[in-house]
Amino acid sequence: MNDASAPKLVEVLPHHRLDEARLIEYLARHIPGFTPPAVIRQFQGGQSNPTYLIEASGQRYVLRKKPPGTLLPSAHQIDREYRIQSALAATAVPVAPMLHYCEDATIIGTSFYLMAHVAGRVFHDVMMPGVSPPDRGAVQRNLIEAIAALHSVDYRAVGLETFGRPDHYVARQIDRWTRQYEASKTEDLPAMTNLIAWLRANIPARDETAIVHGDFRLGNMVIHQDEPRIVAVLDWELSTLGHPLADLAYCCMSYHLPPGSGPAMAGYQGIDVAAMGLMSEAEALALYARLTGRAAIEHWQFFMGFSLFRSAAIVEGVYARSLAGNAADQRAGRMHDMCIAVANTGWNVVRGATPSR
Repeated sequence: MNDASAPKLVEVLPHHRLDEARLIEYLARHIPGFTPPAVIRQFQGGQSNPTYLIEASGQRYVLRKKPPGTLLPSAHQIDREYRIQSALAATAVPVAPMLHYCEDATIIGTSFYLMAHVAGRVFHDVMMPGVSPPDRGAVQRNLIEAIAALHSVDYRAVGLETFGRPDHYVARQIDRWTRQYEASKTEDLPAMTNLIAWLRANIPARDETAIVHGDFRLGNMVIHQDEPRIVAVLDWELSTLGHPLADLAYCCMSYHLPPGSGPAMAGYQGIDVAAMGLMSEAEALALYARLTGRAAIEHWQFFMGFSLFRSAAIVEGVYARSLAGNAADQRAGRMHDMCIAVANTGWNVVRGATPSR
């Protein structure tokens, strides 16, 4: 594993410190084979739920918890992360093994869950520096294969029929993220106002329902240490039942964003993707359509605009949390500029679009 792709670990940040003695004693009672002493460090790079690496008795574990402080409504529901990854364990979707969920907030201050650590590489840069063009292309194809596999899972068969409402996902998401954005915005952005109005007026009439991840991107994939394939999909906080094309559009946002615009938002704009071994957006959509049995991908500009809108709302929320002192990443303070750029991109994508209806 090269340094550029190794998940970065830091000493636990001051505002995310735990009662380590109490946690270790708790895990020793509940996790078979867990024996003190243990070393706890924090993963640097996550913007939402603080995530820790715990090493004990020759084993590595990952702990996810809610952040401290006052949180936005319906955010940081880590019980849902644990539930969906447990449900997907027997499917073609690669997920980390779930080990334990603890809802007792007296242990470390919030509820948390523990999963097995999955070794591998994490590429926050969509250009995957240091990877050969053939391997880069193979990882990207596997990304589309993995999201197609997720959307092909029968959510009822894996016990997720109550994981979300199976209708009107897009309309509800527009309302939800508009409220979240309004609750956290730090200034009025005309592009965001215009984008929200356009999306509300152009929701496609045809609805679909599948399991959606909500943050399906390269930076949330663990890539095998030596092979160009995904071994685990991480960060299921935003997962629910919803429209699969909204999930796909989020996965393909890189085609509409410039390079170097932040770990979660870097893109291919102005890049010769073929020379890098990567598919074009049209090729990625054609692969997804073939894997999911679609004749075509309809209303693509709407779903891309929707994903850019939602992303702008999310990063503005991260910025607001950084001002309040409870964001999980030291770089969160730069998120407002990213919100502005993503909102402008979304408005540019949709304003020349043919109405969806």
